[in-house]
Amino acid sequence: MEPPPMSLWVIWSFLLHAIIFSSMNVPWLLGSAANFSNEIDHLALVHFKHLITDDPLHSLSSWNHSLHFCHWQGVTCGGRRHPQRVTALNLAGQNLVGPISPYIANLTFLRIINFVNNSFYGAVPEEIGHLFRLQYLSLANNTFTGEIPVNLTHCSELKVLDLDMNQLVGRIPTGLGSLSKLTELDLGLNSLTGSIPPSLGNLSSLTYLYISINSLEGSIPSELSQLVSLEVLAIYSNNLSGRIPPSLYNLSSINSLDVGDNRLNGNLPSNLGLTLANLQQLFVGRNQFTGPIPVSLPNASGLALVSFAFNSFSGSVPMNLGSLKNLTKVFFGQNRLGTGKSHDLSFLVSLTNCTSLQMLDMSHNRLSGGLPDSIANLSTQLTLLGLGENRIFGSIPSGIQNLFSLTKLSMQYNFLTGAIPIGVGKLNKMEVLTFGRNELSGNIPSSLQNMSRLYILSLYQNSLTGSVPSRLGNCTYMQFLHLFDNNLSGRLPKQLFSFPSLIEIFLGNNSFSGDLPLEAGYLKALQNLNVANNKLSGEIPSTLGNCLSLEYLGLDGNFFHGSIPSTFSTLRGLRSLDLSGNNLSGKIPKYLENLSALQYLNLSFNDFEGELPKQGVFRNASEVWVLGNSKLCGGIEELKLPACSSQASKKLGMSFASKIKFSIIGVVLCLISSSCFLTTLYWRKLWFCI
Repeated sequence: MEPPPMSLWVIWSFLLHAIIFSSMNVPWLLGSAANFSNEIDHLALVHFKHLITDDPLHSLSSWNHSLHFCHWQGVTCGGRRHPQRVTALNLAGQNLVGPISPYIANLTFLRIINFVNNSFYGAVPEEIGHLFRLQYLSLANNTFTGEIPVNLTHCSELKVLDLDMNQLVGRIPTGLGSLSKLTELDLGLNSLTGSIPPSLGNLSSLTYLYISINSLEGSIPSELSQLVSLEVLAIYSNNLSGRIPPSLYNLSSINSLDVGDNRLNGNLPSNLGLTLANLQQLFVGRNQFTGPIPVSLPNASGLALVSFAFNSFSGSVPMNLGSLKNLTKVFFGQNRLGTGKSHDLSFLVSLTNCTSLQMLDMSHNRLSGGLPDSIANLSTQLTLLGLGENRIFGSIPSGIQNLFSLTKLSMQYNFLTGAIPIGVGKLNKMEVLTFGRNELSGNIPSSLQNMSRLYILSLYQNSLTGSVPSRLGNCTYMQFLHLFDNNLSGRLPKQLFSFPSLIEIFLGNNSFSGDLPLEAGYLKALQNLNVANNKLSGEIPSTLGNCLSLEYLGLDGNFFHGSIPSTFSTLRGLRSLDLSGNNLSGKIPKYLENLSALQYLNLSFNDFEGELPKQGVFRNASEVWVLGNSKLCGGIEELKLPACSSQASKKLGMSFASKIKFSIIGVVLCLISSSCFLTTLYWRKLWFCI
């Protein structure tokens, strides 16, 4: 069925509003056709406000009879021939809540609708398609649902269509390819499905195409290479597959290309930096690309940000990256880069020319060789340096202290030797420091106390010796402290447990001695505490019962004695408790049955006694371990513990009582029998005498 002509639709709308708003004392100006048209705009705005359910900033408070509607907030009127017709509605960022009135289509002179950053909901009105003068439509960052109205393709003057950050579903309408004046199309951050319509290649004026973070699939249409004015192409975070069409690399106007987080594959052309010479940003990370990084990349001299992470790129890192004077961020991590030869890290020398470099991530590759001393000459703006999970050997250059802007330094899982440079402590902006899984030796530098912002310190699985500096307690933002698998010794300083935000502390497999400080119980956010396989002694601090967030507690392999603290009954979120290999004694608390989250309980090789509970975690033999406790009894059959003595005594007592009972009965019967016999004998003897 064909829709009614626009003129009839407007008249019907006007008459309907005459009925609806007559009770509101809305003034009627019927003196001329111009006044009639103006009143239609007025009524359309009134109906728009009528559907708004929340206006927290009172943005529409001026929308009343005291002002002409052309002076209402967010309303613009204009035009030489029609100065009192609405041409723009700009209500961006007003936190308005409600659906959009379909009568917005009566504002036939509208050129601009900007409702970005509100909470409009419901479907995008199809009636917007009647606004044939509309040039700018932005409904981004709302909660619109449903499909993109096909009627929008009737807005032939449209230059900007922005529906980003909503909850739209369905396919991208093929008809959008007919909007020949469109320069910006933004449909990202929705739930759109289907493929990218090849018809979008007809948008010859398009400079910005953003359809990222949806559920689009299929291949990238080769027709997009017809967008000769395109500057930004962003189609990341979808389910796109296949290869990038070779013709797409001929779009020399592109300055930002982002195809990351898809399932694209194949090699990148070796001349990429020549054909896309205007590139400033290149994202191809999180795909399935293979082959070498294009050596021509530095020919795109304006390149500032490049991400090749999470692919299968191989070979050498281009040695001439240093010619990219604007380079700020390089993400090559999670690939197969490196040749296994000692010169793999030579590219670092070249990067010292990039004085604006802020982030460099080369982690999880196959890079070999020693760290060049020139690493100290990298940009002082560098905040992230990721070299972890490679094959780097040798010592850490002391000059690394020159990189005073570093907030994250990761060198874990390499073959680094020698001591941690004392000068590292000068990096007082450091937030994440990871040197774990190397062959580092010497002491933990006390200078680390200067890293007051540090929240992750990982020095695990090295050969570090000495004690833990008590001054690490100055790192008050610490959340994750990993020092396990070293040769550390001495007492655990109580300052180590003074971090109010501490979530994990792993100190296992060292030679720490003495008590576990009571201060460990002050860690309200603590979820994981592991001090296994040390030489700790004394009683288990009852204060640990205050760690209500605790989920994993490992105290095994020490010399703790005494009983399990009664305060552990408060640890309702505890999932794993390992107390094995200590000198603990006493009865196993029955409250452990009531810790519903507990999935692993190891009490083996202690000196516990008494009856083992049968409920809760004790019901499953695969979740509880009690070997090496010779005084335990009872429990479920699968644990094969002996019956408790109280049960044996009970059985024995019943047997003895029965014996006494039958003995008494036997004696009584014997006495009765003897009495009868003697009586009989007496009367027989008396009879013979007679």
